[in-house]
Amino acid sequence: MSVFAIARLELLIARRNLWVTIAVMVMVLFDIVLTFAGDAPTGILGVNPLTIALTSITTLSVYLIPLIALLLSFDAISGERERGTLTLSLSYPLSRLEILIGKFIAHFSVLAIAIGIGLCLTATLVTFKHGAEHLALAPLFKLYVTSLALGSCFLGLGYAISITVRQSGAASGIAIALWLVCVVLYDLALLGALVFDEAGYFTKSVFPWLLVSNPADAFRLINTPFTDGGMIGSGVSSASHAIGLVGQVVSLALWPLIALSISSFFFKRMEP
Repeated sequence: MSVFAIARLELLIARRNLWVTIAVMVMVLFDIVLTFAGDAPTGILGVNPLTIALTSITTLSVYLIPLIALLLSFDAISGERERGTLTLSLSYPLSRLEILIGKFIAHFSVLAIAIGIGLCLTATLVTFKHGAEHLALAPLFKLYVTSLALGSCFLGLGYAISITVRQSGAASGIAIALWLVCVVLYDLALLGALVFDEAGYFTKSVFPWLLVSNPADAFRLINTPFTDGGMIGSGVSSASHAIGLVGQVVSLALWPLIALSISSFFFKRMEP
């Protein structure tokens, strides 16, 4: 038994997960729709059609990728506990960290394939409709890599939930609540604080750091492109300038490590 054998078993389980299949299909479908919808303002704004498409896909990905990652991971441990297979898994000649890494490799692979298919379809459609001269690989690669980092973060958080909650039903509820807080309520709370502060100390000094400390917002800041007319969808442009690209990348790179470290900490102390 090796880490990759654990990964293979998890891949087989993921293939039977209906919610994951639906989520991946929805993501691919929205990538296609947003690529076609991006053609409408392209002529008016004079912006590269791929830039418009990737901006729309970035907004979609902030919501979908964390959700898919949590759907993949919320029952990774609690599900085995309910099925009575956790004791068997822990009897393998592997450390608990290696078991966790095996599950992560499988779920990360599912995310990489789903995101890759969606972005490849977007690149193909842009090339087919506008020609190869509009295809820029750098922003596509940046969106792909940062999407995987965002997904890895929520995979780790999903494992932490699955380890600390004994029933999969409860784990799914907490996972959805976490998703709602991270991608919706957190930004609404910051927006309310901005309105209340009226461009005071909080807006200038605290808000940029709070914004970039959320991995979903760091992902959005990194992938929101600049144009001659300013930043598309620039509700957070001031924060982007205040923290800079390095701070955004560091935040997005650290969160997967933090989340997986938390999961490993609880897994080592968990009673089967």
